[in-house]
Amino acid sequence: MVEELKNWKVIILAAGDKAIGDGAAPMVLQTLGDRAILDYVVANARQLVEPEDIYVVVGYRADDVIAHLGTDYHYVVQEEALGTGHAVLQVLPQLQNFDGDLLILYGDTPLFRGASIRGLLKRHQLRQADLTLLAAMVDRDLPYGRIIRDANGRIMDIVEATEASASVRDIREVNVGAYVVRAATIFPALQALTPSPTDGKYRLTDSVYQLLRSGLQVESYQIYDEEEVQGINTLEDLARAEFILEQRLYRPRHNAGQTTVKFGTGGWRAIIGEGFTLLNVRRLCQALANGIVRRGEEKQGVIIGYDRRFLADRSAQAAAEVFAGNNIQATILSEDAPTPLITYATDLESAAYGLAFTASHNPPEWNGLKVFNSDGSLLLDDVTRQIEAETNAMTVNDVVRLELDTGLHAGIIRYRDYTNEYVDAVEALIDLNVIRKANLRVIVDPMYGVGQVTLAIILTEARCRVTFIHERRNPLFGGRSPAPDLDALRMLSTHVVDEGYHMGLATDGDADRIAIVDERGEYIPTNDILLLLYYYLHEVRGERGGVVRNLATTHLLDRLAARFGETCYETPVGFKHIAAGMVEHNALLGGESSGGLTIRGHILGKDGIFAAALIIEMLARTGKSISELRETVYGLTGQLYTLEENIPATPEMRVLIPKRVAETEISRIGAYQVEHISQMDGIKFYLENDCWLLLRFSGTEPVLRFFVEAESPEMARELLDYLKQFVVVE
Repeated sequence: MVEELKNWKVIILAAGDKAIGDGAAPMVLQTLGDRAILDYVVANARQLVEPEDIYVVVGYRADDVIAHLGTDYHYVVQEEALGTGHAVLQVLPQLQNFDGDLLILYGDTPLFRGASIRGLLKRHQLRQADLTLLAAMVDRDLPYGRIIRDANGRIMDIVEATEASASVRDIREVNVGAYVVRAATIFPALQALTPSPTDGKYRLTDSVYQLLRSGLQVESYQIYDEEEVQGINTLEDLARAEFILEQRLYRPRHNAGQTTVKFGTGGWRAIIGEGFTLLNVRRLCQALANGIVRRGEEKQGVIIGYDRRFLADRSAQAAAEVFAGNNIQATILSEDAPTPLITYATDLESAAYGLAFTASHNPPEWNGLKVFNSDGSLLLDDVTRQIEAETNAMTVNDVVRLELDTGLHAGIIRYRDYTNEYVDAVEALIDLNVIRKANLRVIVDPMYGVGQVTLAIILTEARCRVTFIHERRNPLFGGRSPAPDLDALRMLSTHVVDEGYHMGLATDGDADRIAIVDERGEYIPTNDILLLLYYYLHEVRGERGGVVRNLATTHLLDRLAARFGETCYETPVGFKHIAAGMVEHNALLGGESSGGLTIRGHILGKDGIFAAALIIEMLARTGKSISELRETVYGLTGQLYTLEENIPATPEMRVLIPKRVAETEISRIGAYQVEHISQMDGIKFYLENDCWLLLRFSGTEPVLRFFVEAESPEMARELLDYLKQFVVVE
């Protein structure tokens, strides 16, 4: 609710006698998108005032409208359809002693943005007007009243379209049907109205003319999106409004001033300066501290690390201050560090929580926080939902903090370096001796992130000839996302080919994801990395166990596991589910197509540093190149072809797209039989021969992801095109 609206009421005119569609339901209850037309108008009102300050004027099928909206609002019945002015006048008995301002909205004009209504109210307040109306410049010849102004730009009159001359109809500025007016001003004007000679009705716009003639101050607030003014009186209007709404829902928007904290599959992430602020960091850490205190785990303390993103180090300090203020030992890592190192330290110390300030592979303007349990696993959804609720209900006054200097002096905050312990843990799982004999030349791109220090120590101790590019600190990551994908690694590929390296390695911004380039400079998809490592661990190292993958990862793992007499387990997206599946099934390897993996006996989180060392061991021990190993594995599994595509997404798309899919009869996709459909995470279609399609919203970015895997590149393209039809606005 807008804080300054202390003496406001809202009147919604929903008494129209029109019915469209089936001819029975009131027009305002017709479905638009996933709601009734009237619901959009009420939602705008509820952003401004409480329900008890909303008055709904009903008429045609009044009982239906009241039953739809519920009992939270005041209802006034207009017994006869005598016009909009008459409708507003029916509210007078309930507002006889009200001396504030009224916001009047039409129930058949649902597409006004909340910002437009707030702009209307703000202008009315600042100009201290008697009445302020919503105006728009339009290109179409719409049936709205034209606004007549004098040479100084003051409103002189509003002429209804049905009564306007040709020259007046050429005026592009229209009155679009929303008003703010003083109650003490509008009700006397309405009582003095006479019926229109055109249709015999008492029109609200005629009262505007009276106010102007009385010398009262009438102002306007301009909106600039012509689509907002679309009213709905016919089926054609409804179809156009549906089209406008879908376009709006598919158009990404900038959520300025976001104050809520929302966890996704990889923790909380938000744009720096908007959602990601030190205030939100402190509120979230207070919620985490509350949980620690309730469980009596203060002595376990917390481990706090950070990567090279802007504000990450300052956020770590702000977090430590909050935990220290709650008598919880806070250990900050001495320097920026890979997320897997922070995960390892959390498990090593059995800390109540581990915190890693990072946005992983997101663009540079993002930051975020990953939170780990004592064993290093990410928090599961039921836990994060509770933390979100407590955080978002909190004010700055609920946060308890101890200044950093005081905390350091008292020892409740301390700095600590876990690099050596982490490196030792990785090297204990890697055969350094076999690598030392291989004389491998490797080039690494940490993408300006935090992978360089630890990986350099490991590779140097393994006596690899290693070169780094993009290793210096750069919070802008060279102007792009620190995601090790094909486009980002072209320079790495060029170095591999031109300088004769055995392979190229890359890690993302916080070094929990891996990518590789083979000896020919070819980018190797993560799906293939998982296949190679599972083959290597099982057939060369001789280790046994199944494999865990998420539902967006290749089904060739299923084929390979079956070939070994093992099982492949499918989970939702999010490494927390991979880790849980590995524990449950004592699996050998867990991974996901986005670049994360770990093995049994290592941390319960993805680790790009360890994965890089394991890949190098694989090359050294087998004596084969990456391309040769791929051919070996394909000989066991055959080959499938994957495609992936992302598009920007809005929150409303999460409702609209599943609705579209549900309304589509899907037993076949083209020539291919659908064996079954899963909604475990998004919507996944399973076809024959391990082919599949997946449509899911990212939990870490505002995007909708499409994944397909098929028997040929042509089939993969066909399946991808099929998925994209669900987001096309005709």
